[in-house]
Amino acid sequence: MKDNFIRKSVLVIVGPTGSGKSAVGILTAQKLGGEIISADARQIYKYMDIGTAKPSKNEMRTVRHHFIDLLYPDQNYNAGLFGKEGRKVIDEILNRCKVPVVVGGSGLYIQSLIDGFFECPPADHNIREILNQRMQKEGPEVLLKELKRYDPVAASKMLPSNTRRIIRAMEVYMITGIPISELQKTSSPISFDSVQVGLSWDRKVLYDRINKRVDEMIEKGLLEEVRNILSKGYTPDLNSLQTVGYAEVFRYFNGELKYEDMINLIKRNSRRYAKRQITWFGRDKRILWYTINNESEFSSIAQQIVDYFKLKTKYKGCL
Repeated sequence: MKDNFIRKSVLVIVGPTGSGKSAVGILTAQKLGGEIISADARQIYKYMDIGTAKPSKNEMRTVRHHFIDLLYPDQNYNAGLFGKEGRKVIDEILNRCKVPVVVGGSGLYIQSLIDGFFECPPADHNIREILNQRMQKEGPEVLLKELKRYDPVAASKMLPSNTRRIIRAMEVYMITGIPISELQKTSSPISFDSVQVGLSWDRKVLYDRINKRVDEMIEKGLLEEVRNILSKGYTPDLNSLQTVGYAEVFRYFNGELKYEDMINLIKRNSRRYAKRQITWFGRDKRILWYTINNESEFSSIAQQIVDYFKLKTKYKGCL
């Protein structure tokens, strides 16, 4: 590999939903001669384009993207797998003398990728089915109480509403005999350094952007996209579809929500998701935040990010 860095380095661009990560990421990658690794837990799935605000085909032609449209909605994926496979892609990008630019808002995926987050065993569908049946019959409180007996640390961080996390923690223990909280203390070796930046907006402006984006998703055909997914035989209970923008449309189709209530609920849940992302990334003191006031600043922000990356890594291009 040509040594185009004093040390191997990766640029990471984070921020809440609606903050312009994709646009700024593409501009930054163009300026650096980089390739984008999408750190989005839903953009990896096929057919889920509008609801995940996936970059357009034209945008993806301007810069090479990875981890978009790789899986079908009924295929399971997790942060551990993303970290393991993402690090392989990073090595390939570096070997091409390009800059890996990680762009996304899935905090656990990014943590797994750049910090060597633990690798959980793959799902055991038989065990998971048993646990799902128990969850329906006995309720989450019973399973959470059981989890406390052999993994009190993990259980203390969960609420009965965290049904998927409860089931996953129990599944991991049943497969390995090791509490998931112990496995989380292990990590994979990392062969690169990361430079992290974040995009920040005034909270009210961000929420207005989110509301507007939801309206645009509806106009672009979100309901038709969900109908198409259903027509292919995929069901609303799939983990990939248990997400904001899709779950609410399923409820509308089932008659649980009125049309306007569906839209308002997507907006509310999107804002709440953004708030959780802000809290998650706000804990990481390694992130340098750039305040954005409007989209006209995207290009200048991208240039500032490029300058910061070069300063931090002593990057001088491909030698």
